[in-house]
Amino acid sequence: MKRIKAVILVALGLVIGFQVYAQDPEFTQFYAAPIYTNPAMAGTGGCAGGGRVVLNYRNQWPSLPGTFITTAASYDQNFDKIGGGVSLLILDDRAGEGLLTSQSVSAGYSFQMPVNRHFTMRFGIEGQYGQRSIDWAKLRFEDQIDPSRGFVYATKEQWSTNKVGYVNFAAGVLGYSERFYFGLAAHNLTEPVQSFYGNPSATIPRRYTAHGGMVIPLDGRKNPESTISPNVLFMMQQKFTQMNIGFYYNKGPLVTGLWFRQTFGEYGNSDALMALVGFRKDRFKFGYSFDLTVSDARAAAPTSHEISAGIEWCARKPSRKYRKLSCPDF
Repeated sequence: MKRIKAVILVALGLVIGFQVYAQDPEFTQFYAAPIYTNPAMAGTGGCAGGGRVVLNYRNQWPSLPGTFITTAASYDQNFDKIGGGVSLLILDDRAGEGLLTSQSVSAGYSFQMPVNRHFTMRFGIEGQYGQRSIDWAKLRFEDQIDPSRGFVYATKEQWSTNKVGYVNFAAGVLGYSERFYFGLAAHNLTEPVQSFYGNPSATIPRRYTAHGGMVIPLDGRKNPESTISPNVLFMMQQKFTQMNIGFYYNKGPLVTGLWFRQTFGEYGNSDALMALVGFRKDRFKFGYSFDLTVSDARAAAPTSHEISAGIEWCARKPSRKYRKLSCPDF
């Protein structure tokens, strides 16, 4: 019965919440999900204008029944002939043990514009088709309850559909040099409707993201083996506002990181401490991060886990126009 109640609460909260306060999935390793973070980052990976493929997996609050699981796969590559990079992103988000699912496919393009020898701008745009579905059979309604026997009756609730499709767009801008970087992005530009009841006000609100940081060499070399990279990410979506602040430390093939996540506004609190460990071998990279909840929810949902893996390759003919992005990729 405890498990059933938990599924009911998660399910109803999601159904109602998505109509009023929808929130996109998020990744602790936001630079390991570059296309999801900012479409202007398309084409910034790889070697000498090559490409990359990245996989991301996040299990949020696994101690809760009906946990939140997000999986993403992306490809991006730079092409001189089109003056920038292209991207493809596939996202799958599941909540309530498959009760509520969202899938989307996005394709994007970013235009590279060198400002001078040391500073480059990129401007990105992305189109998306998404689908959201719900398994009504996993929900429980008031008219199914018998006071002495529990859920025994068939519900008389009516719903118009169990799937909703939508078209969406995003845009972003990125600026970077050899030692610093910053970006701005806006997602859900069309604010598409996602209601299973045809409610036109049940939309996905726009998500705004600002991110930036710098790379500080620690060993005085032109191509340093040891660096520290302080960085910050600020995200706002309707009444939800969040900031991640922390740093990466690189030492040869090893990467570690530590961040603090704070939310503001109506739902403001100190949310979580996040730690990362990763490594890079040739063109392959792997990272694992651990979120420790420090808010009042820590008793019920103390941890979240995230894994990223990626591979990069070099262009057959090294690009003279390609400008490498200096930001971390974990």
